[in-house]
Amino acid sequence: MCGIIGIIGRDSVSERILEGLKRLEYRGYDSAGIATLVNGKIERRRAEGKLVNLSQRLAEQPLGGDVGIGHTRWATHGVPTENNAHPHTDGKVAVVHNGIIENFRDLKAELAAKGRVFASDTDTEVIVHLVSDFLDQGKTPREAVQATLHRIEGAFALVIIIAGFHDVIFGARRGTPLAVGLGDGEMYLGSDAMALSHLTNRLIYLEEGDWVEMTRDHVQVRDEHDNDVTREIKLSAVSGAMMGKGNYAHFMQKEIFEQPAVIGDTLHSFINPATQAIKLPDMPFNIGEATRLTIVACGTSFYAGLVAKHWIERYAGLGVDVDVASEFRYRCPPLPKGGIALFISQSGETLDTLAALRYAKSKGQKILSIVNVAESTIARESDVVLQTFAGPEIGVASTKAFTTQLTVLACLAVTIGRENGTLSKEAEAAIVHALTELPKQAAEVLHHDEEIRQLALNIADARDVLYLGRGLGYPIAMEGALKLKEISYIHAEGYAAGEMKHGPIALIDQSVPIIVIAPSDELFEKTASNMQEAAARGGRVIFLSDAQGLATVGDIASATVELPKVADFVAPILYTIPVQMLAYHVAVHKGTDVDQPRNLAKSVTVE
Repeated sequence: MCGIIGIIGRDSVSERILEGLKRLEYRGYDSAGIATLVNGKIERRRAEGKLVNLSQRLAEQPLGGDVGIGHTRWATHGVPTENNAHPHTDGKVAVVHNGIIENFRDLKAELAAKGRVFASDTDTEVIVHLVSDFLDQGKTPREAVQATLHRIEGAFALVIIIAGFHDVIFGARRGTPLAVGLGDGEMYLGSDAMALSHLTNRLIYLEEGDWVEMTRDHVQVRDEHDNDVTREIKLSAVSGAMMGKGNYAHFMQKEIFEQPAVIGDTLHSFINPATQAIKLPDMPFNIGEATRLTIVACGTSFYAGLVAKHWIERYAGLGVDVDVASEFRYRCPPLPKGGIALFISQSGETLDTLAALRYAKSKGQKILSIVNVAESTIARESDVVLQTFAGPEIGVASTKAFTTQLTVLACLAVTIGRENGTLSKEAEAAIVHALTELPKQAAEVLHHDEEIRQLALNIADARDVLYLGRGLGYPIAMEGALKLKEISYIHAEGYAAGEMKHGPIALIDQSVPIIVIAPSDELFEKTASNMQEAAARGGRVIFLSDAQGLATVGDIASATVELPKVADFVAPILYTIPVQMLAYHVAVHKGTDVDQPRNLAKSVTVE
């Protein structure tokens, strides 16, 4: 969510901080700001809305200083106004913060009783006044920050600068990620490697409870007990070149078109080219002996989990539960002895998912994770990491991260089936062959781009859209509806096609487009019947199927898109791509902010 960057540099830092904030735009935000130390004083520029507004403010009122902090804010406490934008300062201390301070009301009352005046509606401002209050009590900057960290509760990443102290900057993390960047005669702090990719590729990822004191030539990390610790320096593969859109109009469009390549990259990491068999990383347990699998995720990743449930139960014979991360642990679910818990997160930092992971670990579950960021917190706290190789995904609405998650889950399902004896060698070979054909088939789907763009023109004026699918198509129907909601702001819902007559059919009339996802599989006839029920009531049916399916009932649809004929197992991966393209073109036609849709954030680091 909120993005953070801090620099203790050798020369002016404001332009480099602004560049870092631009690299964090993908996280979602509603205001932004920068504060620096200038001649011993804190100077600040903030603006509501997009970074272009902050950039204009800096052009009108340049900001000097060789120590500074910057922030893109996604509102939690307080409406998205310039007054609530970060950094917050009382003139003595300036702070940027990602997360939530859970005990801020008690702290605010305590500090207000001492005469401290609050200028915003945010929880963050209590950090400013706490540090400042401890400084007034005679503590050094290090002691004041340390004492503050012991008073605040919640999940946070924060960076602090103090007036008059040009030679030090502080950072801390608890539940929310923060990375240290190592430079030549200067140091950096950022929410992730992307924020620092224009500055350095040498990073230290702070661990849970860590806080850091940095000068231009030294970094001292301390743990939650204030003990000096050493954390490993890692080289980041993220580069500034990855940030470009190339010839594409939007990052989302670029990422849709990258899917054949990244699906292939992910497959190559799990398929042994010599044997054409799937080989997962070595595990400290026998996955074939699992008694049950619990999958936990949020949003799009949750729908990936629903596809995996179908795959694993059908092809590996293992019972699977799938839960929304924000609900999972609050009902205190009993977890079986010998069970495995799987957590899916693009960023590897989703706070609800991380909290669920820790609950499952406390109940004795073995922990698997599927993430796109190998250095993330979820990855570090897992027994086994199955990495997607999607590369950086900048568009807030997930596209290539989802299809690569499905690719990894497909490999996992095959592995479980093979290890527990449910899946024969012949069946595994057939699935592996189907998977290896996917990149080529995905590229074929992209050739329908102009056709889908024309279809989108007929959907853009709709108030409601329904998506229908059965079996493996049902989660893709839900994902298609989510994509349309996220970026076009059209109300859409995905339903199991057989459930339509149990309520949703009441919504159908000539103004309601109905997207039907129906490869010619064993459930095709039933889905086709449901499609006919919708068409009979005047619904505008858009039918996604292969040549066989279109030849059977394509004539009753208002419009069709022909997709390659694929094995039933891999169909959900392929059929995801046209629903992404449809949502994209509807949003473009409506003129919405495709890459940064309103109210949304990429990396959700608050509960």
